[in-house]
Amino acid sequence: MSSQLYINYDGFLYKQDESVLKTSNRAFKYGDALFETIRIKNGKPIYIEDHFKRLKQGMQMLKFHTGSLSFSDLKGQIVKLIEKNQIKKGGKVRLTVFRTGEGLYAPENAGKSYVIEAERIDYNDFVLNEKGLSVDIYNDLKRNRNFLSKIKTTNNIPHVLAGIYKNENKLDDCLVLNDQGRVAEALSSNIFLYKNNNLYTPSIDEGCMDGVMRKQVLKIAKEMNINVFEGMVNGSMLLQADELFLTNAVTGIRWAASYKEKRYINKAAKEILEQLNKSTLT
Repeated sequence: MSSQLYINYDGFLYKQDESVLKTSNRAFKYGDALFETIRIKNGKPIYIEDHFKRLKQGMQMLKFHTGSLSFSDLKGQIVKLIEKNQIKKGGKVRLTVFRTGEGLYAPENAGKSYVIEAERIDYNDFVLNEKGLSVDIYNDLKRNRNFLSKIKTTNNIPHVLAGIYKNENKLDDCLVLNDQGRVAEALSSNIFLYKNNNLYTPSIDEGCMDGVMRKQVLKIAKEMNINVFEGMVNGSMLLQADELFLTNAVTGIRWAASYKEKRYINKAAKEILEQLNKSTLT
């Protein structure tokens, strides 16, 4: 199997290590871009329509004009790149769409471009982490509750700082608070708490990402007759829960073993993950 990976830039293939982006790129200068990270299973992208729906909403919010950008063509380009990079089982795709108009903060035209990256990962099914995560709260910078909080942009310094805090404090992940001091999400994941057949997660208006995997977990939980509550999550709820787990499109579900002195189990996380894998059989 060839180790050479390629990227797709506006429909043209380049070697992954080729220099194709200019310093005038608005994603580099202003973070004027959106992205989606899409899981590959059995060599195929999954939940891609949910990703495109969020991407389209994000483009509308940021006043990108979709224009000639065809989402059906984008899907075809993603599939072609997966095949070119010989990804037969598990993998991930990152699709970045950025504005190309000249100008300073105010773009002078409505141009846009995209880059698709695709690489293999070590597992095909979603796999629950054997060792539970150690998590804590990042307090230094809060996540604002507005329309930007639900989409994925390349402009996310607060989470970069939270990631540095995680590394400095030897944590596996950390929880980000919203501007009211309530739990919004983790670094790159939505957060769920479980206790007594009840599943709790911050609602979208609490400032969390409108996660693709979040939607799947909520759907599966309801099918399993677990009571689902979307609303406010605070520090005392973290201490009362039996389980805490994190979700995103690539890793699926990761369970936390500890928050401060609190310890968690992973029984519900395992059961939900099992159903998640069954629902993605192709």
